[in-house]
Amino acid sequence: MDRTDGLLGAYGLTDARDRLLSADAPLAELQERCGGDLPGTLAIPELLALVQQARRMGLRIARAFSAFDGDAEISGFARIHPLAEDDGGGCEVLVENWQRSPLTPPSARDFAEKIDAIDRATAEVSARLDARQRLQVLSARAADAAALQLAALAAPATVWSELVELTGITHHQPLHWRLLDGATCRFAGSQRHWRVRLIPLGTDVQNPAGFELLLIAEEPLTAPIEPDPAEDGAPETSPTRLVGTALTPVLRQPVARIIANAETIRARLAGPLRDEYSEYAGTIASAGQHLAAMLDDLADLEVVETPGFATAKEPVDLADAAVRAAGILGVRARNRDTVLVTEGVHGEAVATAEFRRVLQILINLIGNAIAYSPAASTVTITAHGASEGRVAVTVADEGSGVTPEQAERIFDKGERLGRDNDGGRDRGSGLGLYISRRLAEAMDGSLTVESAQGGGALFRLELPRG
Repeated sequence: MDRTDGLLGAYGLTDARDRLLSADAPLAELQERCGGDLPGTLAIPELLALVQQARRMGLRIARAFSAFDGDAEISGFARIHPLAEDDGGGCEVLVENWQRSPLTPPSARDFAEKIDAIDRATAEVSARLDARQRLQVLSARAADAAALQLAALAAPATVWSELVELTGITHHQPLHWRLLDGATCRFAGSQRHWRVRLIPLGTDVQNPAGFELLLIAEEPLTAPIEPDPAEDGAPETSPTRLVGTALTPVLRQPVARIIANAETIRARLAGPLRDEYSEYAGTIASAGQHLAAMLDDLADLEVVETPGFATAKEPVDLADAAVRAAGILGVRARNRDTVLVTEGVHGEAVATAEFRRVLQILINLIGNAIAYSPAASTVTITAHGASEGRVAVTVADEGSGVTPEQAERIFDKGERLGRDNDGGRDRGSGLGLYISRRLAEAMDGSLTVESAQGGGALFRLELPRG
């Protein structure tokens, strides 16, 4: 390789074990800033990948190159020339148009949004609060947060901080949300410490319309949940019991950490990164989210298939449940330009059921409608009276609908109606509708599907009137 050709930036020479034997000053300095020695193993990840590829394939490689030296971004055009074994079996490295540019820090808003996204991925407890920090709905993924979820259901519209013990804060509650964001808390049923995130909702952060509450565990869940003595000696009937009872609580936290770390890499919070590596990290984060959702489905599957499974009986306003479910999925809908319309008068369709399970069913139905309807379409959720002694809530979309044959199979366990090849959009387990129907039946109700008027699918959840 002629070192005088083109705009010379920096030259280096590696051996067959990818050790940098010699280098011009700029390349040698970058090697040291990346933690390497001269001579020593090439410590610049971006160059090392190119050198290994060129040496393995025996081909010259020429492509744009960028790296981070701890203070600034290094960029240029790298030419890698593999050498014959007689010449050492290494590579000549030439980086042309060597440039060192100061980093452009992300705006405060962009940085905050990335942190919020990471915290959402790792939170094991999430809730929606009104403008006065009163609970509207709370959902817990962690086994040791089940008691907190039950307490929230038993005390609707309670200020959230009354259900936890804030560490190091003794002032009268509720405090201004900025004083609580980042605080640490504990609550009954959990031995772990939890970091609090309060994310304001609405365009005016000085007067938020409400808040998104996230509780993020500072430690992994390691202690097993004590089994119910009444279940001792019960036959092992569920094929998912190993995952649902033993593995799901243990796997949930490591999976959440994988997602958080992948999101950190994808968002380039640790420094500049080539686009393809950022895309790889995004794929890892997406796969982690898919795995987390499957763990939740397997845990729910075990619950609904347990002999004698029963739900609580309480008054549930289906119009209120529809509004809350639509609020939870509002961001997902906006990302697809989908409009969620809720119809029904509060108090006119009150069922005897378990609110948490009704909300779970609606979130599954609305989430499916958003995913499989065309972008910029409308999903309508309607609460109304049904036949004598029954009330119902329907979810209608503007998608392709379901055929009579599909309607017969859509609630089968693991049924995906061929969506494995649906452009990669369906990343579900095929358990959501099966679980939803089992939950509906456990509440003495039913879950059915039919073609919506004007096209699309219409799912109907019927329950006993309260």
